[in-house]
Amino acid sequence: MPSKTFTSGRIRTANYDTTSKQLDLHWDNKSVLAYKHVPEEVYRRLCSAPNPATYWEDRIAEEYPKGTPMKSSVSADGAKKFSDLWGDN
Repeated sequence: MPSKTFTSGRIRTANYDTTSKQLDLHWDNKSVLAYKHVPEEVYRRLCSAPNPATYWEDRIAEEYPKGTPMKSSVSADGAKKFSDLWGDN
């Protein structure tokens, strides 16, 4: 799954699933917005945009249906969740 980390602006990370064509955007306020049926070209343009948040606002926010964020095996700080390591015993 392609992923892009941004070092400035409101969007922190963009995760894209090429199979389901879902785009998850992780924001600086810790929220995650998910969009379904996003073409790979739109993801590529977001990643190369001078201001990704503006590109999102102009080309993604109202254009694609919202979805449920994908589950990630790694939390935002990069540490595995306890339940992922040891199960839910």
